[in-house]
Amino acid sequence: MLNLPAAVIAFLAPFAPLFTPSVWYHAQMLLVGAILTLGKRTVTASLSVMGLRQSRHFQDYHRVLNRARWSSRAISRQLLQVLLTVFVPHGPIMLGLHDTVERQRGKKIAAKGI
Repeated sequence: MLNLPAAVIAFLAPFAPLFTPSVWYHAQMLLVGAILTLGKRTVTASLSVMGLRQSRHFQDYHRVLNRARWSSRAISRQLLQVLLTVFVPHGPIMLGLHDTVERQRGKKIAAKGI
């Protein structure tokens, strides 16, 4: 059983209806594991940090990402709403967009803007 602090449970609560109960449990484990993992945040690394590397149901956690039915668009919409509620509780929201495409080349330039 996963025992999370009340503040974390309150933050994650809006996302629970977007998953089935069994997938929600696995998604929470992966999320907490990803937060605690150092280095690459893979499913295996997340489960290792949570002490589940030898779990009999190890493959169920991988299935959360490739077989479980959940909508990344619905989750991202919910995340945006949570972030706006936390950081912009009232007042207008002003977004600034920069549409310039950077195209520079040279030996000292590591990445090329597209």
